Amino acid sequence: MTLAEGIAALGLALPTGAEEKLSAYLALVAKWNKVHNLTAIRAPEAMVTQHLLDSLAVLPILRKSALAGRQYTLADVGSGAGLPGLVLAIAQPDWRVTSIEAAGKKAAFQRQAKIELGLTNVSIYCGRVEDCQERFEGVIARAFASLGDFVRLAGHLSDRLWAMKGAYPADEIAAVPSGWRVVASHALRVPGLDAQRCLLQLEREH
Repeated sequence: MTLAEGIAALGLALPTGAEEKLSAYLALVAKWNKVHNLTAIRAPEAMVTQHLLDSLAVLPILRKSALAGRQYTLADVGSGAGLPGLVLAIAQPDWRVTSIEAAGKKAAFQRQAKIELGLTNVSIYCGRVEDCQERFEGVIARAFASLGDFVRLAGHLSDRLWAMKGAYPADEIAAVPSGWRVVASHALRVPGLDAQRCLLQLEREH
């Protein structure tokens, strides 16, 4: 499946030039992968599906959460090669996206991608998530940790956390720390991917 077909299948409207930037980003990932092993997925078509489209699948849900007409602040925790953070920043240039990554080589890649792609709405924080002291309207993580660890490590950053998961993780949900609750589970359909995906929405209880 091509990127254009996947974007159409998701029903997404992206800003002018976003599709070209996404392709350029993927080319950068492939280039750096040869030396730095950013991701285990290397086949071009699989990278489109499992990196770009998987990241973009959450966008309609996040857009509903973000207040229209003002800048939404989002952090991506344990972002690796910038997934989904840099992808969302390209698709949503009016948002402020902070990518939090502890591995120096992966953070260095993201800095280079930010420069080459002209991503003025992106900040890169190289360090442990528990050491970051900023506050955001939302925090997202993809294949980062169990829900319990996600809350414990990143809960100080926001009152709303988004966890990208595979199949519905009932055991993890049952172990969410007190003071937090899963308020929604959004089923995700990733074009070209024959696997279960969901986005869990966690909120602090007031």
